[in-house]
Amino acid sequence: MVTAFVALLRGINVGGRNPVAMPDLADCFRAAGFGDVGTYLQSGNVVFTAASGRADALEADVGRLLTARFGFDIPTVVRSREQFAGVIAAAPPDHGSDDRRSDVMFLKPPLTAQEVLAQMPELRANVDAVAPGPGVVYFSRDAKLATKTRIQRFMSMPVFQQITMRSWSTTTRLATLLAGLPE
Repeated sequence: MVTAFVALLRGINVGGRNPVAMPDLADCFRAAGFGDVGTYLQSGNVVFTAASGRADALEADVGRLLTARFGFDIPTVVRSREQFAGVIAAAPPDHGSDDRRSDVMFLKPPLTAQEVLAQMPELRANVDAVAPGPGVVYFSRDAKLATKTRIQRFMSMPVFQQITMRSWSTTTRLATLLAGLPE
């Protein structure tokens, strides 16, 4: 049985650090035997199919594969098509609305949303909003007041190293790409 997955890589192609060309990344996945490989944007989003049905097992395998190929550690979060669809379905009702700038923080297991929220510094009232989800934390801020956000404090904390963040538009686009892969 073949399952569709997305691998969300953290910390590549940011500010000239950890450069990874998307064609090389796709070739790395193909060489490892994954099928239907495609990348989206330069920030390390890979959709693919695999015979294994377990995202957690693939996450460790993909991490080792990437380190061997590119020579540095690339923290990676892997989610199945069904898990990813659950992230979309569980989002707060206003997440992604035109008056919000919305993101999804994908958590690298064993990190939980409750642990993240417990460490979250005080955010700005009427600007920032956070909510737990399945293996994620939803974060958004008022679009008109986005420069007033306090999320940068959280992003400088050690726990943020176990998180990879995607915009809501990237998240929904990846869900569409996953839906187009074979079952």
